[in-house]
Amino acid sequence: MTGHLASLTGNATWFEDFPVGRKMRHARSATIDEVENNYISKQVMNTAQAHWNEHALVDSPLGTGRVVFGLITASMVFGLSSQDTAENALAEVGLDKLRFISPVHHGDTITALTEVLAAADAPGRADAGLVTFKHWGITHEGRLVFEGERTVLIKKRSHWGEK
Repeated sequence: MTGHLASLTGNATWFEDFPVGRKMRHARSATIDEVENNYISKQVMNTAQAHWNEHALVDSPLGTGRVVFGLITASMVFGLSSQDTAENALAEVGLDKLRFISPVHHGDTITALTEVLAAADAPGRADAGLVTFKHWGITHEGRLVFEGERTVLIKKRSHWGEK
């Protein structure tokens, strides 16, 4: 058999590919269903009735139906952005300034947007740098539901790339 295997990572996901100010709209979106909300909310014992009780929010400003647990929304946004931001990651270093702007309900489809806020050499690591991303999650209706910052230790092409 001849030919090359497809690479596991993209060609533009090295530390050097993340200049401050770079903006991305990620290609994939995902619909959050009952299964994610029920399973994770109950697994972590988040007992807020808005997550577990279909009728708790009737006539509420939060809308009709159960509200999706915020950390599910955040995880979905981070996951949707990962193909473009973390394929060459060595470590997730931090999460900061998480804000849940408006409620997410079962059936909402989330899309992720990203901007590079900072990029710097990692102390004591010539082979990697630290990149801080700001991520946003928007619904299929264009409603902003989440924003947060994430810092990732990412491989440098100069050390890890093809020689």
